[in-house]
Amino acid sequence: MADDKSKRDFRDRNRVSANDDYEVGYFAKKVGLTPQQVRELIREHGNDRATLEREAKAIGRGDKDASLPG
Repeated sequence: MADDKSKRDFRDRNRVSANDDYEVGYFAKKVGLTPQQVRELIREHGNDRATLEREAKAIGRGDKDASLPG
């Protein structure tokens, strides 16, 4: 059976889903944070992957504006 080209997958790969443990875990490992820290970032900044990566780097540098509680 041939693929139906009218059916497209509209998942957004530029987002990190806080509800998917594997996605949070992968992102946490990639940026060097804990899964809990990643979920806090998502709560504070939304789930845009580029924004989260920028904020994670800021945490790694110790920027005051990007610090997480706990």
